[in-house]
Amino acid sequence: MKSMLALLSLLALPVMAAEPTIYGRYENIALPELGETLKAKMDTGAYTASLSAKDIERFTRDGDDWVRFRLATKDADGKVYEHKLARISKIKNRSDEEEEGDAPELSQRPVVDLELCLGDEKRTVEVNLVDRSSFNYPLLVGAKALREFKAAVNPAKRFTAGKPDC
Repeated sequence: MKSMLALLSLLALPVMAAEPTIYGRYENIALPELGETLKAKMDTGAYTASLSAKDIERFTRDGDDWVRFRLATKDADGKVYEHKLARISKIKNRSDEEEEGDAPELSQRPVVDLELCLGDEKRTVEVNLVDRSSFNYPLLVGAKALREFKAAVNPAKRFTAGKPDC
């Protein structure tokens, strides 16, 4: 009986280790490759992460697709960033659904793989580039990135992870 109990407790260890880290609805996230820390909205309703960018321009370098952009944030210094393109995403523009039954229009957005630092955790996630300057938070972290961080979001909390420390 003791050996059966020991075996069952060993089988339960991965389940206990898989507990998510609880973050607030808003968090500070560092983007080490860009040398920036931004306020982010943790959004379980969005699939991908989005970074506020402008002057987005695709180009080719050594046969690979790249993208050049500037951050579209209040404190942006106008610096130009270049990053290898991971893919182009097709995003549904739900606000374009004017009449019931109309299919939403699709917009294409460049996607790059960026390192994000949340608390003391660093993960590389897909981030699409779009001008979010009309929103309060220049970085939106969607469900796909939240899974990478093994995160859960408590919407009643804010900035629980503290200053990024990766």
